[in-house]
Amino acid sequence: MRTLPLAGLALLVPLATSVPLHAQESPGEKLPVVTHVLPNGMTFLLLRREGAPTVAFVTHFRAGGVDEWTGISGTAHLFEHMLFKGTRTIGTKNYDAEQALFPRIDAAADSVTAEFRKGALTDSAQLKRLRDRLKQLEDSARQYTVSNELWRILTENGAQNLNASTGNDLTNYFFSLPANRAKLWFVLESDRIRNPVLREFYSEREVVMEERRLSIETQPFGMLYEQFVATAFQAHPYGRPVVGVASEIQAVNRHAALEYYHRFYAPNNAVVAIVGDIAVDSMKAWASQYFADIPAGEPHRPVVTQEPPQRGERRIEVQFDASPIVMIGYHVPSAQHADAPALAVLSQILTGGRTSRLYQRLVIRDRVATAIGSFMAPGQLYPREFAFQGVPIAPHTTREIEQALYGELERIQREPPSPFELQRVRNQIDASSYQRLQSNLGLAFQLSSSEALWSDWRRTFHDQGTQARVTAADVQRVAKTYFERTNRTVATLVRPAAAADQKGGNE
Repeated sequence: MRTLPLAGLALLVPLATSVPLHAQESPGEKLPVVTHVLPNGMTFLLLRREGAPTVAFVTHFRAGGVDEWTGISGTAHLFEHMLFKGTRTIGTKNYDAEQALFPRIDAAADSVTAEFRKGALTDSAQLKRLRDRLKQLEDSARQYTVSNELWRILTENGAQNLNASTGNDLTNYFFSLPANRAKLWFVLESDRIRNPVLREFYSEREVVMEERRLSIETQPFGMLYEQFVATAFQAHPYGRPVVGVASEIQAVNRHAALEYYHRFYAPNNAVVAIVGDIAVDSMKAWASQYFADIPAGEPHRPVVTQEPPQRGERRIEVQFDASPIVMIGYHVPSAQHADAPALAVLSQILTGGRTSRLYQRLVIRDRVATAIGSFMAPGQLYPREFAFQGVPIAPHTTREIEQALYGELERIQREPPSPFELQRVRNQIDASSYQRLQSNLGLAFQLSSSEALWSDWRRTFHDQGTQARVTAADVQRVAKTYFERTNRTVATLVRPAAAADQKGGNE
């Protein structure tokens, strides 16, 4: 399992004979996608493509880290794990006997949580006894479990790329099957949505805790990024880590997880893209046969909390025994805002490839940094951060990266990008647009996520064309609008010894 990665455009140049995307409708918008919506609101996007006899399935649920409430952070990610644990018929030898143990397991888990929540007053010996009791009970239930049966069924039937990922805005599940096994997806996925069983819940909770340790607590970038986002977002839930806060992961129970599931994992919050060697009519028939009788749930409600305007630069230092890193971010609007295309083009001009401004200056010319990049995060639905990440080459410092970055931002505020720079970005957009059409799985991802986010599978393709029409004046305008010192958050990773030396020098 994994959290959603940050992605960039490929640095490719199209053939000279291609027609520029900004002069025509994008290829993606012309795809013969068939939209099939069930009475319960579940949406299927069906695209037949000739070629290899395989089919890609991607399901997006409108459920992510922003939808969690206080006390259950990390549950969106935890549920991504739990949906691979099976159902009432898959993953169990004796469902009734297994279920009979769940109340005792939950009571033991509640006792562990009650002791854990005492904080400084926790009796460590008692806590260990309670945890041992919980483990014994889960081991007793495990005698009825068929481990990884869902994975076994799928892989024995030729499934590839079987995985899932969780982000701030959405959670997705995906894999590919041979075309002659496509019906298996409908059988298994409908059962998984209809009858999930949260078996091995508390042991899997520990697996998620270990993921947090590996991806954040023991990783310099993970630790810095978590603190950076928490500093930038002081009200909006984008400030919480998708993997969860450690104390909340250790305290969430099966009841809270099921409440989250019933609120968000409803058919009307699901979008499925099916791309490959399919018979569209068969897909429609199977969708109705296996999913239509699942009741609709409450509609997804947008987050109402808004991040207040930032009134001054925020700076933090994160002590970690690793080479220094600096992250610099500015609040910018959501991906659906009219300024989003110009901001995406600006990102490419500054850090998109070896010929970009900051790469040329910091990595090639001055040799101050080993890497410089930019991205917009943590999500797309709500206002986010336009963030830069730089890694200095010793003996150069993060401060030098900062000064060079600020110099380039001031330069683009004074001088618009050149026609050559804009054309380079348009070439990247052209190449990326065609490249996205090559993979069934990649195409299914784009269709499903675009529909889940914007209720329009064409939206992401359309946005690429909009980016190609961005002018130099647009780029300069957004640079002036958002890249102000008062709107800036800076997070720097420093070694503990370096932090102590700096403190001593200031005394």
